[in-house]
Amino acid sequence: MANDAAAKPLVAVSTNTMSTKKPGDVPKKREKMPKTVTKVLKNHAKLANGRPPTATKPQASLSHKKTRDQIRLHHVLSKQLAAAEAKGDDAEVNELKKRIEDLGGLKSYQLASLQGQAKDRGGDSSTVLMEWLKPLAAQMAKREQKIRLLEVGALSTANACSKSGLFDIERIDLYSQAEGILQQDFMERPLPDSDKSQFDIISLSLVLNFVPDPEGRGQMLRRTCQFLNKHARRAFGEELQAVFPALFLVLPAPCIVNARYINEERLTTMMSTLGYVMLERKLTANLVYYLWQLRDKPRKDFQDFPKKQVNPGAGRNNFCVVLK
Repeated sequence: MANDAAAKPLVAVSTNTMSTKKPGDVPKKREKMPKTVTKVLKNHAKLANGRPPTATKPQASLSHKKTRDQIRLHHVLSKQLAAAEAKGDDAEVNELKKRIEDLGGLKSYQLASLQGQAKDRGGDSSTVLMEWLKPLAAQMAKREQKIRLLEVGALSTANACSKSGLFDIERIDLYSQAEGILQQDFMERPLPDSDKSQFDIISLSLVLNFVPDPEGRGQMLRRTCQFLNKHARRAFGEELQAVFPALFLVLPAPCIVNARYINEERLTTMMSTLGYVMLERKLTANLVYYLWQLRDKPRKDFQDFPKKQVNPGAGRNNFCVVLK
């Protein structure tokens, strides 16, 4: 019968030296591992088997799909409401208002949009603007009068623009205590009566696509020209003059790359007639970002952009901007 003790493998206790046992040596009693080594090995095994129990991934309050569907439904209902009001169909208007109210109204849209800009959804869009303005940050910081920024549809006071400390910011919140829809807050706002009440830059981040009708979107773009201060450029340094006054525009990517009635070429031409020149552009899977500078006066004689199919084909969306 084989010797069981001789058949057992010998384990070296030390982790720093190799075993020096020779044939004929009497096996010594197996030593216990120090408690500290045992603890380290156990912890290593836990880490190897997965995430530590305390390092749980934070859960979003709304799933991505639910957030997207909620925003999309608000858009659809708002568009139907605008059409019903245009037809004078009071019964349909009341029904659609009730459906919007049942969803939680504009406040629920705001919360869904805010959730959509959470860090686990890609972060806030103003980080792109701050990246573009980074070369100008030192000059902006030295100014006695900060760059005046109007944020339309502002969702957070903790976004990149706010944290930078480079702007004097005025916000038009997406949700108002008064009943109404987004573009009314901006469209019904009194026009600035002096250079001091105008702005150096306007942010329309995921705002234009919320306006329910194409004509309203065109009016919103035209109205931005009246809120921007072109005269303030005289007090700017040369590099700042090359950027301001400006419009930061963010849209869902499908509104431009997969729309039946508008594409980037048409948008650029449209903006040109308003006096804008494109300075920056960034396209991601979900969003398209633009930075436009207002350089010229609007060319009203050329502002004739009706609803016209420019990108035919199945599977296109019906996003449209009408300017006339």
